Amino acid sequence: MAGPQPRSGLLNIKPHMIAVGSKGLAPVSIDLSSNESALGPSPRAVAAGRAAMASAERYHENAARELAEAVAGRYGLDAGRIAVGHGSDDLLARLARAFLEPGSELIHSRNGYLKFPNYAHANDARPVAAADIALRADVDGILACLTGRTRAIFIANPDNPSGSYLSAAEIRRLHAALPDNILLVLDSAYADYVRAADYEPAERLVEEASNVVATRTFSKIFGLAGMRLGWLYGPPAVVDAVRRIGLTFPISSPGAAAGLAALADRAHTDMVFALNAEAKAAFGDRLRRLGLHVAASETNFVLVRFDDPARPAAAAWKYLRSLGIATRRFASPAYNDYVRITLGLERELARTADALADFLDSA
Repeated sequence: MAGPQPRSGLLNIKPHMIAVGSKGLAPVSIDLSSNESALGPSPRAVAAGRAAMASAERYHENAARELAEAVAGRYGLDAGRIAVGHGSDDLLARLARAFLEPGSELIHSRNGYLKFPNYAHANDARPVAAADIALRADVDGILACLTGRTRAIFIANPDNPSGSYLSAAEIRRLHAALPDNILLVLDSAYADYVRAADYEPAERLVEEASNVVATRTFSKIFGLAGMRLGWLYGPPAVVDAVRRIGLTFPISSPGAAAGLAALADRAHTDMVFALNAEAKAAFGDRLRRLGLHVAASETNFVLVRFDDPARPAAAAWKYLRSLGIATRRFASPAYNDYVRITLGLERELARTADALADFLDSA
């Protein structure tokens, strides 16, 4: 007898990262796989999270409001237009639940953030892959996909796993061409790392439009990946819808306490920003001297291409993993020749570069 059946779209969800087991592999000693901050969270955030555990038996009634107000203070935003959740992933999923319906369409860049199609599948909507240019989102490619069924466009800016970004002019050109009933979602997880002069924080456009939303996370520059904490900035009606389908208590007490402390410690995030830029430049230069192609990146990782068929990306990944160095490969065929490497500590990157030099020199 057949039991209850899930939504049909759920069966279309596929892993977007290549699954990695541990059998026969060395224990991971250097983890450069998941774009966490190697410099960790602010010590003040650690202390605040630990202190909050003393009353972990209690719900934190006002955690969401307090965190929204702190985010607003840090970034100069309107707290009433902020929703918080368990990482930006939770908020992106809620946006999809709120604004997609069976048969509607979500447009994403073909080789952009590879989880975006899953948000459509989970709601029996159709993901539409827009043509890109050299793994970079293309405004004209996205606009060419618009139909009467389009309900949302999801773009990671900066993007993961490519590390590329769209300028303010490109994002605004895209938005100007959209009907008001299409939601433009700008996933800005890496915005705090951007140095490009022509990049614009998504929140500026949000404040000028009725159909633009920005999502952010504490998992990157704030170093709180394990806390699963994120926030969204959007039009009041969108924020209201997202809040309505959230959990009764949308963030944990330790997460809220750590997030509040992290937001207040500007010196820590300034340090992470500066050291990330230094590490990216030095590591990228070292890999280029080895003959590898390192894509330009506005994030805390680099995407490395292996052009020699005798030394392919899969073999490079396997060699690094045999030494206990974890990096990331992706299920999309477009990334077959690439390995993504998170920017770790200086000694970790030096060890990784040395290992890649040995791999490329091996017979």
